[in-house]
Amino acid sequence: MAKTFIFSSESVTEGHPDKVCDTVSDAVLDACLEQDKDSRVACETFVKDNVVGLAGEITTSAEFDYGAVVKNTIKEIGYDEDYAEGTPYSYDCKFEKGALFMNLLGRQSPDIAQGVDAAAAENKDTDEQGAGDQGIMFGYATNDTPELMPAAVLYSHKLGSALTQLRKDRVHTWLRPDSKTQVSVEYVDGKPNRITAVVVSTMHAAEITTPEIRELLKRDLIDKVLPGDLLTDDTEFLINPTGLFVIGGPEGDAGLTGRKIIVDTYGGMGRHGGGAFSGKDPSKVDRSAAYMCRWVAKNIVAAGLATEVELQTAYAIGYPHPVSLNVNTFGTNTVSEEAIEKAVQEVFSFKPADIISQLDLLRPIYGKSTNYGHFGREDAGLPWEETNKVADLKSAVGA
Repeated sequence: MAKTFIFSSESVTEGHPDKVCDTVSDAVLDACLEQDKDSRVACETFVKDNVVGLAGEITTSAEFDYGAVVKNTIKEIGYDEDYAEGTPYSYDCKFEKGALFMNLLGRQSPDIAQGVDAAAAENKDTDEQGAGDQGIMFGYATNDTPELMPAAVLYSHKLGSALTQLRKDRVHTWLRPDSKTQVSVEYVDGKPNRITAVVVSTMHAAEITTPEIRELLKRDLIDKVLPGDLLTDDTEFLINPTGLFVIGGPEGDAGLTGRKIIVDTYGGMGRHGGGAFSGKDPSKVDRSAAYMCRWVAKNIVAAGLATEVELQTAYAIGYPHPVSLNVNTFGTNTVSEEAIEKAVQEVFSFKPADIISQLDLLRPIYGKSTNYGHFGREDAGLPWEETNKVADLKSAVGA
């Protein structure tokens, strides 16, 4: 008998208060890397109403106006004069008009720095670059979709991205930056069978009615983005189900960097180690090792060695070798898991310095990853989405 279950995942747009913070943090990271590829960055952002704050530790030779980066990023998101015009609120990027910017950034602790630096130090076991922190990281891939991503989160991201494009292209001028999407997918025998529910909640101008919003977004968003063969007469469409979403963004809720880690990864279908990504340079294995695990997992599935795979790795702060590596194919492997794990160890290096080198991570590329998922974004040119090790893996397992 076919096993049937429903799995749901969500996404949020760049105007969501938490994603405003992620976007600002990655903009600061990219600004540092543009001038100094060896920058050490751990930048957290918080927003509420007209207050924007940066906190964390940055060691860099880069020199720029942090306030200007924040202001320009928020404007690019869409919180600008056009957004504020005709609304009962005034959250925008005009700090000179009363917004408050707080810069609480310091320098990286020398105790952490000596563990990360590729240099000898007292009581440090090696002179190699070590992990920037302890922790566990996961990577996941599945052949649910051509992007080798779980269907529910991929379709949620596609809805969110297209909704933002409708706003930025001014197809619908009543759209505002803060939105959330959610898709529920029915699986039969482990494969997507149909979409059972679609949820879209978007901030909007006061002058448009909810029935109008529902009609327009069903026609111009859902019907154009989601695969028609997965939508049925029984699919439930919930568009702005509260009936009103005029106040949103940082005025509707506070935002913090790193609060959307499940949105950022696999929508809950694959596990998460707990560390956030945005605002962290690649010496932080929370980010770089998670990217590494996705790259490896995607290549395993692309090579036909499994139809679903999850990798876990773990690190100790200051130590250059992972303390563990586990490959789980959930019984979908076409060769033994032992052979896959051996091939992975042969083809890839999980040392922090080697991860950075293999994926060429000392570049200002992180703003491309911030919104609509760090994974599955084949249009963004992100190196961990490449399937360039398929031949090597096949050769290593003798396929």
